[in-house]
Amino acid sequence: MYTAHPDRYAEMPYRRTGRSGLKLPALSLGLWHNFGPDRPVETRRAILRRAFDLGVTHFDLANNYGPPPGSAESALGEALKADFAPYRDELVISTKAGYLMWPGPYGEWGSRKYLLSSLDQSLSRMGLEYVDVFYSHRPDPKTPLEETMGALHTAVQRGKALYVGVSNYSAEQTREAARILSELGTPLLIHQPRYSMLDRRPETGGLLDALDELQVGSIAYSPLEQGLLTGRYLNGIPEDSRAASDSPFLNSDAVTEELVVKLRALNEIAGSRGQSLAQLALAWVLRQGRVTSALVGASSPRQLEDSVAAIGNLDFGADELARIDKIVQG
Repeated sequence: MYTAHPDRYAEMPYRRTGRSGLKLPALSLGLWHNFGPDRPVETRRAILRRAFDLGVTHFDLANNYGPPPGSAESALGEALKADFAPYRDELVISTKAGYLMWPGPYGEWGSRKYLLSSLDQSLSRMGLEYVDVFYSHRPDPKTPLEETMGALHTAVQRGKALYVGVSNYSAEQTREAARILSELGTPLLIHQPRYSMLDRRPETGGLLDALDELQVGSIAYSPLEQGLLTGRYLNGIPEDSRAASDSPFLNSDAVTEELVVKLRALNEIAGSRGQSLAQLALAWVLRQGRVTSALVGASSPRQLEDSVAAIGNLDFGADELARIDKIVQG
């Protein structure tokens, strides 16, 4: 039987999420594409155990994570039962709904029917009575936002979610979602945008400014830009990398000579800070406290440990930030 490390809260910083009472670890574990049945059960459980021992109390999922869709939630459900039953109140578990899950007109997007049905299925797969955070995974252009936000509110009213969030919403959509939820009496807790040194859209599109204004938390996904910022591509494309595979999320065309030059320059900055490129990328996302938490994936406990080590140096000088901006934008 797994027993959590007694000093699991000694090192990890925890940040308040917006104006709520909920704190999240600076680094959270995303169970995106590493928790399907193609991964050994013991590997998945070892990653979760090591995460919790390091103070990573937040496990982030979605209904379609796996692959195949649903399998990541099922894997977590097995681990919760086997290892984490005594620790449920020390965990923050989130899930989302918005992308395709089943055939027909009710299997995706943002209708009340889809969102609440999906949440029931997610809870069943994980063996939970509630999730801590339930997200609308993407805005639905054909469903009134009042209906989508109303469904999130209903999830809280029914005791199936403690908080609600949105993901992939623009600044304007986020402001409107927050207004609707506020009127319903269920505050918007958090937004999950894609954000990294190489993807500045939350900055340039005004999303971070909107979240500051609304006092809503944020958790950045893909802070390592699908692996580009892990250091694996400093010398081109490794044969066993995601870019060399048939992955729909990263292909070889993205790894240009110009990008490799930038990655090498960023890696030099990382080295001067005593960090790996991945640690630099995570620290950059977490700089200044504007982002509540950064989501990392892991294929092994050792990879997770490397990511968590980023918390050892989250401070940047103005000159370092200027050099990073010049490299990325130049």
